[in-house]
Amino acid sequence: MDPRIEKFLSSQAFGVAGASTNREKYGNKVLRCYLANGKKAIPINPRADKIEGVPCVAGVADLPPDVKSLSVITPPKITETVVDEAIGKGVENVWMQPGAESPAAVEKCRKAGINVIADGSCLLVVLGYREH
Repeated sequence: MDPRIEKFLSSQAFGVAGASTNREKYGNKVLRCYLANGKKAIPINPRADKIEGVPCVAGVADLPPDVKSLSVITPPKITETVVDEAIGKGVENVWMQPGAESPAAVEKCRKAGINVIADGSCLLVVLGYREH
């Protein structure tokens, strides 16, 4: 496995930026993938109280301190804002799911010393996610 992915997955808890209440959207599938793999995941969605039974936080700044890895499933322009918040929060690892990547956001991560995955790798593939 890619060392960057191993480092990302070594976190005790994971933030999911772009978590969705819609089970068809990748922001929901990524959350379910973490849960199916027995991992603690915190959905980030300012308009929902809970997703898949897990309480939401409104933004990256509201994540608990044990979240060191952040999955990003947002449009590229939003990804840039999410990365700014992640840098401010002290997040160590950012995984931009395919379609969420932004060259500016990747550069911000690199400058801040964040382990960034934005090469088209998909968490759902790496963890072997299957729809139930």
